[in-house]
Amino acid sequence: MRHVAVGDPQAPFETFLRVLDGHGLLGDDGRLRRDVHLVSMGDHFDFGKPEQRERAAIEGESILAWLASHPPEQATILVGNHDVSRVMELFDFSDEAFLEAHRAARALYERPGDETAFLAKYPSVPDAECLARDYSCFTASQRVLVTELLKTRRLRLAAHHRGLLLVHAGVTEEDFASIGATPPDAAAAAASLNAFLDARLDPWTSGPLDLAPLHQPGSAARGEGRGVLYHRPCDPTTQAPDRLDGPPRRRFDPRRLPAAFPQAIGHVRDAKCRELMPGWSPATPALDGPLRTLVVDGDTVRYQPGCAPDARLYFTDGGMLHAPPGAYQLLDLDSRQPLRR
Repeated sequence: MRHVAVGDPQAPFETFLRVLDGHGLLGDDGRLRRDVHLVSMGDHFDFGKPEQRERAAIEGESILAWLASHPPEQATILVGNHDVSRVMELFDFSDEAFLEAHRAARALYERPGDETAFLAKYPSVPDAECLARDYSCFTASQRVLVTELLKTRRLRLAAHHRGLLLVHAGVTEEDFASIGATPPDAAAAAASLNAFLDARLDPWTSGPLDLAPLHQPGSAARGEGRGVLYHRPCDPTTQAPDRLDGPPRRRFDPRRLPAAFPQAIGHVRDAKCRELMPGWSPATPALDGPLRTLVVDGDTVRYQPGCAPDARLYFTDGGMLHAPPGAYQLLDLDSRQPLRR
């Protein structure tokens, strides 16, 4: 088997298939070859410009359903914040109610104003931007699909391969401690995260799914969401003042990642990494498509293109919507290098 990870497939279904086919992962029938095990790193929904919203809603659901149509031996599907939002922030919306809320959110996003009335009407979201941009491509059928895949254990919080932990956005020592885990290796780490998920899924019959303290959705009362599905690595010395006077909301110091095993994540593109870690990044332009890594050596951190052999973090989200399909790299989990075509 070839074991391969693909970063966040937030792109048209055709683009997603072109990326996979360009790497020789598809058979003549358009499905994964029998010798391929693909790990999708999460976030299958929400992409494109406002005028693409309706089409993007269909495309995202098609990608997730296509992945799930393969047996677990061929496709592992990690859950991202955009996926789990369907059963959290967006749990109570019907298609009609969401379209009404989306129109109101777009108006506020394009012409900012007082959001008090908006948040009173839609208390499950933190602000208008959340519905206008972040989670703009929702349909109720997506919630049905995500619920089914969670209940049947096809959507997972974590996976592992040869000592590498695969998660959507990074898990720190404090995150593991919050669920009473101190995993010695990647296999134990994945097991603890998925056991936590399953313990929350077993009694879940109604209402939004609760994954606190690992993941907390945004709301009018709490503000923006936070936790392991929102995490982005950052240099804490360069954060804005509102990040310095309290716990970071969507950021983590990569030096707080367990040293016992590396992690591969999606969720964050090159430009955002450089914005959050300017002193640790090379003086070169950001680029969608390539894989990147973060090396942690004591207090020294280095973010770079390519796959360093001593990496603490591997970044797989190459901005699939923005990169030419032929330039979009996949992670060969066996070699921990870009997959050769």
